[in-house]
Formats: sequence, structure tokens, C-alpha cells
Amino acid sequence: MDETQLAELKAQLLADVLCDLEPLEQEIFTLRYDLHLPDVLRPLHKLYGEREDWSNWVATFLRIVAEGYRERPEALRLLDLRRQAEPDWFQQANMIGYVAYADRFAGTLNGIKEKIAYLKELGVNYFHLMPLLKPRPRPNDGGYAVMDYRAVNPELGTMEELAELAGHLREEGISLCIDLVCNHTAKEHEWARRALAGDETYQEYYLMYPDRALPDRYEQTLPEIFPEFKPGNFTYYEQIDRWVWTTFNEYQWDLNYKNPAVFAEMLAIILFLANQGVEILRMDAVAFMWKRLGTDSQNQREAHYLLQAFRALSRIAAPGLLLKAEAIVSPDRLIHYLGRGPAANKECELAYHNAYMVLLWSSLAERRAVLMTHALQQMPSPPSGCAWVTYTRCHDDIGWAVTDEDAAAVGLSGALHRAFLSDYYSGRFPGSFSRGATFQFNPKTGDRRISGSMASLAGLEAALDNEDWEEVELAIRRILLLFNLIFAFGGIPLIYMGDEIGLLNDYGYLDDPSLAEDNRWLHRPYMDWEKAKERDEWQSVTGRIFRGVRRLAVARKYTPALHAEAGTYAVWTHNEQVFGLLRASPRGRILILANFSETGQRVPRHRLHEMGFGGTLANRLDNREFGEGPDIFLEPYEAMWLEQVGASEPISFSQFV
Repeated sequence: MDETQLAELKAQLLADVLCDLEPLEQEIFTLRYDLHLPDVLRPLHKLYGEREDWSNWVATFLRIVAEGYRERPEALRLLDLRRQAEPDWFQQANMIGYVAYADRFAGTLNGIKEKIAYLKELGVNYFHLMPLLKPRPRPNDGGYAVMDYRAVNPELGTMEELAELAGHLREEGISLCIDLVCNHTAKEHEWARRALAGDETYQEYYLMYPDRALPDRYEQTLPEIFPEFKPGNFTYYEQIDRWVWTTFNEYQWDLNYKNPAVFAEMLAIILFLANQGVEILRMDAVAFMWKRLGTDSQNQREAHYLLQAFRALSRIAAPGLLLKAEAIVSPDRLIHYLGRGPAANKECELAYHNAYMVLLWSSLAERRAVLMTHALQQMPSPPSGCAWVTYTRCHDDIGWAVTDEDAAAVGLSGALHRAFLSDYYSGRFPGSFSRGATFQFNPKTGDRRISGSMASLAGLEAALDNEDWEEVELAIRRILLLFNLIFAFGGIPLIYMGDEIGLLNDYGYLDDPSLAEDNRWLHRPYMDWEKAKERDEWQSVTGRIFRGVRRLAVARKYTPALHAEAGTYAVWTHNEQVFGLLRASPRGRILILANFSETGQRVPRHRLHEMGFGGTLANRLDNREFGEGPDIFLEPYEAMWLEQVGASEPISFSQFV
């Protein structure tokens, strides 16, 4: 399309779609249209530019955007203006995230309103509710098999109640995040039902094959995601005599984004959800959205073009919306989901730092930080306008994403180290403190992932069962060490529901036949609100963990050097047991030291001088000062946030904790 056509299209949208809006609102749309159009056309041309109907589809996409802008509620238009005036709002050091299943946290969407005070007590201002759009009946992969994107799971509430909840959260300064499953739908979705009925238009929404010729060729290079649940990547449906691409489960049909109609449908859904007050969309399984023969059909360049196009188009209608990439891939591929080259700062604003999570657990098992330091030093920095999402675990299993190259660089075998971690966190390794469970053993690759709650993986369950109070103390210290490092790294740290009070593995899932075969429910417990009441008991396990997390939230809020734009550098401390992380920017410099050993450790003072941390140092976590002289001593599993005295004012915690 040339400039004349695009100008004519804009005029047509103003006349046909936006004619009822005030002149100022029309002008705002015009400004955004002109500003973001180049970023719209660049990826869309890569995806669909060879089609004869290319211009028609561009017009269709922009009409959807205009309609989304027209329907945007006034409160959200004001939010858009605020977000544009404060573009780093999600990068600021006060950001704290919380993740929960609505039913397991509070029963229903309406029930969550009563728990907002609890979230604020923790300092939470980013609230991720796990899959809540209407799923197929169980099994539904924990809600990731969606049959209606415009309806809420009726067990939780209604779309109107979701919008109302989003408004309540927004009034309290909390941004709502929900999941958008964009790689596949449930086979019960209306599109899939029409495809099964023989509608060729909707069969083009999915990847279907009349025989095994192409599926067999694809399978030669495709991994199996759930080898125990569902071997292979295709399922035969006799009703239509077709093989359907089903990466995850038989009931989850992969969408065909080569068809621009699928992109148009998903774009409309994105804007619909944004207009309900959702501020962050977790884009599920984005690495799988484009298939290519002869590859693993993950992380294809077109998957990035899709995200870039969604981002640019949503910027016109709802610039307050953020996209978060759920791409659990190797570090060299992960960084691209935040945008590289011409797409820097123009893809997703947020991405899960899966590698950091894995390296934290690896260091905890090894009692040394050599692998973590080396691996993080190899990772490129994210674009300035983006941020990592850091976490110790999520609703999913832990896959040991340690590359052979990183392992070899520090004298380890990648395969043997991954096997060691699986053995350690399943409790098989002699001397392990952990109680996890093996998830999805793949005999072809030797891959064994791990399920388990944060507290149980960190040793609290075994210690309490054995009434070993010394081990209980060490387990609490491990838990707080992990929290400490996700709070200090940069980006948005996520607290998974119940981890802040030390909830253990929940074996009750075995009593539910619809859940029993999936041991990830081991670490998806119901929130224990009776136990949560113990958070005010200073000497209880619950109280110590909760108070420690809250203390970190306060320290983070008042430490500007932890802004996501600050450089994040893993540094050698001259002690293999102690991890070093340097955060540096014009906002300040801070050095995080973390002891991954159950014994006390020292960091040579001369090493701190080499990194520019001479003179008197203050620990931002407790205001202790360290004058010139002896080495820095860290207690078992202790962490410190060190700043040079005079760099910023000390924190007084007495009013907060």
C-alpha cells in the first residue's frame, strides 16, 4: 500500500468507524495511527505481503483497531494517557508481582476483591490471574484449552465481573494480567467445531493434512512436549479424515497463522480483553506460533513478526496494554522476544527470565555460583524499554535449561548436570534436602523435568517432617535467598501464590481423577488462609517467610538502582560459593552478594575495591555498615545489597515491618 492509499484508509476509518467520537479523540487516533503505522506495516508485510489481497487485509486489521479504539472505555483512555506519560511505569523498582489461580486464591472473581488488602500488604501492584477464559471441560491443561476467548470460566464469574475486578484493582494501583492462549484453541472452540463439521473456511484456521505424508516429515525434527501424556504432534480425526496439528494435547488444536483471518481474529480478541481493563496479556506458547518443515517449529522469525504486529496495532487502540512473552527457550533465543535490531523495544515489553530461574536452583543444589555467573555473563542485555519477569517457579514444571556450552565452559557435562539436578530435586540424590517429583520423563532424550512447591524444593517439607529444626532454619534461609535474588535482578519479580507463607507440596491432587495424572498440581495448592493468619507471628515459619518477603518489597521500593533500565552484570566474587550481581545506572550502583552455601563465606575486600566499592558500605536490607578493613562475611544463605555510604539515604524499616 502506498501513502495515498493509507491516508485514504485513515480518512475512511475516521468517517465510518470513529465519526461519533469527539474531535480531540479522533485527533489522538490520527496521531497514533501515523506514529505506529511503519511498525505495523513492517512485520505484516513480512507475513502477508506476498498475497494478492494484502491491501485488503491491512485495511481489515486497521478497521479492527479503529473499532477497538472506539469501544475503549473512558477510564482506560485516561490510563493510556498516563502510561504514555510514564512509559517506564512497569520498569520501576517498586514493581512487585503476584500470581494465582482465581479459584484457588479466593474461589471466584468477586471473592478476590476481599483479598486486595492482602496483596497490598505484600506491596503487590501487578496481579496475574492464571487461565480464566472459558476452557473446555476437564481435562483442559489447567485452563490452557480455551473454547471461548470472550467469556470467563463460569465457575469463576462473568466477563462483566472480570471488568469490574480490573477496575477495583486499578483503583488500588494494581495492574491485572491474564493469559491469552494464542498458539491453539480447544477442539470445542466454535472455529474448531465448524472445522469438524466440514466448513473449509474454518479448516483453514488450523493445520490439517489429508494423510501422514507431511506430518511424518515434520515429526522427524519436532520434539515431544508431553511424551507421557501425548506422544507425537498430530492427531487423526475420522469425522473429517484429517490429521490435525496438536502440539500439546489431542484437545488443543494449533492455529494456522499463515491465514491472515486467524491473525485478525486474535487481534480483535486482544483489543476486546484490553477493553475489559486487562493491562498485561501473558502471550502463551508464543514460540510455537509458526511452523517450518525441517525445524523444531519453534522460535521461527514469523512468530516474532506476529508479536511485533500485535504490539504495533494494539499501540494505536490501547497503548496502556503490555505484552508478556511466555517463551521458555534458550537464552540466545529468549532475548529476541523483547525485540532486536529494527524491532528493539517493538515486540513484547516483558518476558520470563527462565534461564535465571533455572540457574538459581542449580546454584542452590551445587552450593556454588560458577555456572550461574558464567551463563548470565553470556546473555545480552534487554532493550532499554523492556523488562524481565523474574521468578523462582511458576504453575509449570521446571525444565533444566542449562546449555551444553555453558556447562562445558565451567568444567561440567551438560547432560550429567541436568541429570544431577533432576535427581537432586526429586530427592534421589544422596543428601538432597528437596522433595520434588519427576515430570514427563522422555527416554529418547533423557529429559526429566521437576514439579514441586518452592518451599518443598528448598527443603522445608523434609525438615518439618523430620522435626529437624536446624534444617528448618536453613530451609527458611534458602527460601528468602531465592526471593532476594529475584527481587534484586531487575524487572518484575513474581511471587507465586502461597510461596510467601511457605506452602508445601499439595498431594491432595491425587484424589481428583481429572488431575491425578499431572503432578504439576503438586505445586498448585489452594491458598491456606488459616496459615496466612500466622504471618503476624514473628517466630513462626510462616511469619518469618512472609515478613522476609515484605521486607524485600520495602527495600526494593526505596532502591532506585534496581530500576529495570539499570545494567545487570553477574560478577566474580573470588569465592565460588558467593554470587555477585552488580546493578549500575545513573540512578546509582548497588552490589548484591548472595551466599549459596550452608556455611559462612567471605568475599575479599580487595575484590570489592576492584569493582568500585571502596570506603564504607551499607547493606540496604538492614542498614548495617561495613567500614574499611576486614573482608565481608556472609552468614549461611545470606544476601546483602551493598551501596557506598553517601550514594543514597539509608532506609528506616521500623515503620514498615
